[in-house]
Amino acid sequence: MVIKSAEYLISNVDWQKCPPPDMPEYAFIGRSNVGKSSLINMLMNHDKLAKTSGTPGKTQLINHFLINKSWYIVDLPGYGFAKVSQSQRRSWEQMIENYLRKRTNLVNVFVLIDSRHTPQKIDIEFVNQLGEWQVPFQLVFTKADKSTQLETSRNVKAFLNKLRETWQFLPANYVTSTVKKTGRDKILEFIDEMNGRFQRIA
Repeated sequence: MVIKSAEYLISNVDWQKCPPPDMPEYAFIGRSNVGKSSLINMLMNHDKLAKTSGTPGKTQLINHFLINKSWYIVDLPGYGFAKVSQSQRRSWEQMIENYLRKRTNLVNVFVLIDSRHTPQKIDIEFVNQLGEWQVPFQLVFTKADKSTQLETSRNVKAFLNKLRETWQFLPANYVTSTVKKTGRDKILEFIDEMNGRFQRIA
């Protein structure tokens, strides 16, 4: 897939105010500071499309980007650690849940996992929650260039083994590096294929 255009469209706190659900949509979510904005920028070949920040919890809205005038990428707030009040966190959680469960054109959620760490409880819990909600998702292991190939491989395997305890079938997964652009072609290939299916169904 060639990215011909990528532009920021709109930000919302309410899923009902998102753009009309007439194009396929792919959401990106993960723990705060997992490298979400950097990954989106790498996929789109655009340094400044999604705002990157060293401060966890920077993304606080449902951010829509229009790609090739024919599909959407959505940058969602991170879950887990962020220096915000409990009420603000609950508000975010409700906003994310409503979006994930009610957005009819949502094709897939890419759940970002930091490949430098052993399985984190919060990531496992979020993945299991998606399963309960029957929201389609895939795993994206980020920051593969920040540790050795062996460490990355070990952590990815440990995470998948943890999922095997409760999942009969494992979701597809990608190992990525925004520096080396690892995983970019495979993710875009999947999106391209799903876009084709969306158009056929529509």
